[in-house]
Amino acid sequence: ARWAMLGAVGCLVPEWSSNTGNVPWFKAGQQIFADEGIQYLGFDGLINAHSIVATLIVQVIVMGTVEGYRNGGIAAEWADGLDRLHPGGPFDPLGLADDPDAFAELKVKEIKHGRLAMFS
Repeated sequence: ARWAMLGAVGCLVPEWSSNTGNVPWFKAGQQIFADEGIQYLGFDGLINAHSIVATLIVQVIVMGTVEGYRNGGIAAEWADGLDRLHPGGPFDPLGLADDPDAFAELKVKEIKHGRLAMFS
């Protein structure tokens, strides 16, 4: 659900940003095959993707690392004793999970927003 929420934002930002030429989300992927590649957020050299294979490899490495930490497959001292499915510790810099009642409500809101994002 969290990845769907990020994906929904990733579809809207290129369309709304004048730096990207207001590219619709369904045409954004084909730009990787253009000579200039994908210029993320319209800035030359920020992340210049020319190869779909390199992009796939980077995504697999990054997502594998994140999911490894979340599932406990990769041991990390800073994550010992933390709930790996819900925010807290270093993933809660604003202290939103300190109040148990508010935290329970935020979990429900996250599920509802995630379902809406998956639908979108």
